[in-house]
Amino acid sequence: MSKHQHKKEFGQNFLNNPRIIQQIVAHIAPKPDQHLVEIGPGEAALTAPLLDKVRKLDIIEIDNDLIGPLTKRFAQHPAFFLHHADALSFNYASLLDPNETQIRVVGNLPYNISSPLLFHLLDSAAQIQDMHFMLQKEVVERITAAPGSKTYGRLSVMLQYSCLTEFLFEVGPENFTPPPKVDSAIVRLTPYKTRPFVANNEKDFQDLVRQAFSQKRKTLRNNLKGWLDETQITACGIDPGIRAERLTVEDFVNLTNRYTAEKL
Repeated sequence: MSKHQHKKEFGQNFLNNPRIIQQIVAHIAPKPDQHLVEIGPGEAALTAPLLDKVRKLDIIEIDNDLIGPLTKRFAQHPAFFLHHADALSFNYASLLDPNETQIRVVGNLPYNISSPLLFHLLDSAAQIQDMHFMLQKEVVERITAAPGSKTYGRLSVMLQYSCLTEFLFEVGPENFTPPPKVDSAIVRLTPYKTRPFVANNEKDFQDLVRQAFSQKRKTLRNNLKGWLDETQITACGIDPGIRAERLTVEDFVNLTNRYTAEKL
């Protein structure tokens, strides 16, 4: 496999603007006693400034071509711990030291795996204090979208159910080598210690949200056929004739809890 193909496979575009890097680090605001995890460090644009500010920095990198250079550059640093692993299947809770309850996660995520990786990280949400990610701007807009907006969908609901989501700032293509064909943005996700609305069955919640958005143009009445009838939807204070994109997280939780209570 040529070097070029390899880079394409992992979707890497490397940050090259020191001002943007400083801005990201300032938003993360790492503290000396903290334990951070960086996913996909690439050419270490964020790794280097973070290493000097924290007690421990675990690095998750899948790309063989980057393992050597990272090791050579940082192996002597007392805070540096490298894991040659796939971020999509990694057990993040396993990184906690015996006296720790939470880690902080950062990363410039490859665009092709951002959604599945975010869903995977939600499995460890209780062990994560916060997450700062650079993603395609369009994905950050979806994550932080309000009900009723064009970009609001399953990703918005699932992440906003578990986390406070914040669109921090945009990063243009000119700040990368090679420049991507899309704009990027930084998002902050802070998992709730206590969720504002709680689904009694998490699996039902995931399934019902997926089902409600399964056909974007259809109404709830149609998409939830066989799940909840019109009377049950109306009993949750929701009009069965509207589309899923108009529902709040609270609406989805209410529908789920009704479904969980009434399914045989």
